[in-house]
Amino acid sequence: MDILTEPAEYVFAGNELWRILALVAIIALSLFFGKVLKFFLSRLKPKLEARNQKLLAIAAESASMSVTFLFFAFGLRIGISFLHVPDGFQSLLFTTLSLLIVLAIGHFAYRQVDVIDAWLKGFAKDDSVNIDMMLIPIVGKSIRVAVVILVILQAAQIMSDQPITSILAGIGIGGLALGLAAQDTIRNFFGSLMIFADKPFNVGELINLDNQLGVVAEVGVRTTKIRTLDNHMLTVPNGNLANMTIHNIGKRNFIRRVFDVTITYDTPPAKVDRALEILKDILDNHEGMNPDFPPRVFFDDLNADSLNLKVFYWFHPPDYWEYMVFTEWVNREIFRRFNEEGIDFAFPTQTIHLAGDKKRPLNIGLEEKKKSDS
Repeated sequence: MDILTEPAEYVFAGNELWRILALVAIIALSLFFGKVLKFFLSRLKPKLEARNQKLLAIAAESASMSVTFLFFAFGLRIGISFLHVPDGFQSLLFTTLSLLIVLAIGHFAYRQVDVIDAWLKGFAKDDSVNIDMMLIPIVGKSIRVAVVILVILQAAQIMSDQPITSILAGIGIGGLALGLAAQDTIRNFFGSLMIFADKPFNVGELINLDNQLGVVAEVGVRTTKIRTLDNHMLTVPNGNLANMTIHNIGKRNFIRRVFDVTITYDTPPAKVDRALEILKDILDNHEGMNPDFPPRVFFDDLNADSLNLKVFYWFHPPDYWEYMVFTEWVNREIFRRFNEEGIDFAFPTQTIHLAGDKKRPLNIGLEEKKKSDS
């Protein structure tokens, strides 16, 4: 029987069979090519790493995780176009396929954020954990959240068949209510952005925060954790931290010590000069001295109960425990050499004259009385 003389229902059935076979073939081919490309990309990664092309290696690995799904979504969309879909199901079917393609593209973009993470790590210091390393995961998470939001917006546009501006307007009203309810969280988030931008400290540095000394342990999106010197964990909201005065002790170039050495008023001038010489000799070319910051010693004041010698010195580098060892040595040398020279240290004293004390007779005003009587 000639095909032209066959009944219409047979021709129609034969055409539908070929359309279904075409759909199955296209889906199978898309899955096959997706699997082949995934295998190729997974084998390409070690070769790129061997050539020190780390970013390309990460891009290949990330693409291998989503390329099969991407090929399947596009293959299914192309294959469905060969079928005759009833009018009542066309809208639902093509909306579902569009959502599937948007989801596949979003998954591919989501995986590629790993490349941005690796690229940002190249700008961070490798010698220690610092605030740049804390920022990288936050940037990556923010980009991933942005990708998810864009996918949701595109999906909402496809399902509602409304312009994106109308959807954003509706979301804006809800976002305003949400923002008012979560204003503290938003303030802390922007505070963390200010900290990451200004970098007032790094993780591991010693800071003084409202008379609380501690080491920065972690910088997060909402809070910063500080380990105090008595081993307590201090958690400070980033919104508050961004408005506080922070003394970064870890960034100082030296440790300066300023102290007074007080000697008694009955010290002869020659011994005062000798005391100045001893102090200068102890600190001459001392450990941790920078030629640009030589030590300074001055006879600067006459106190109520002592002669005051002011001493300045700077210790480099700012290693606190090494500084304390040197400070102890300076104190011991001053104490030893002043004792050897017979120079007495002064301390707050009062002299009390007692009535009837033959060694300290109270004859104040007696001379004037004798003169008036005569």
